[in-house]
Amino acid sequence: MDRLKRMTHRKRTRAFRVRKKVRGTAERPRLSVHRTGKHIYAQMIDDDQGLTLCAVSSISLKLPYGGNVAAAKQVGAELGRLAGERKLALAGFDRGMCRYHGRVKALADAVRAAGVKF
Repeated sequence: MDRLKRMTHRKRTRAFRVRKKVRGTAERPRLSVHRTGKHIYAQMIDDDQGLTLCAVSSISLKLPYGGNVAAAKQVGAELGRLAGERKLALAGFDRGMCRYHGRVKALADAVRAAGVKF
């Protein structure tokens, strides 16, 4: 149990370290990413008003399996498309407790390719 507590503490510390630097506004929302073993979720959040401006997940896209890089690219492309419709050209990237690697990086690259800068 001690090992699990230590891992949980490291994840929380990593998430707090990221979130103390990134704050979403109406002009520059926070792009928050959450991943699990089976799915990946992304949303753009205005922290000033406490609103989610747009959100996409591998569940909402009805992908057969959302736990791989290909699914993360599709989720990122769809989020970038929705952000473009809402004229959100800038965002602050919040990777949460995840490292910027693999699925998280693929999602970020797909959002950038759709025209959102961060």
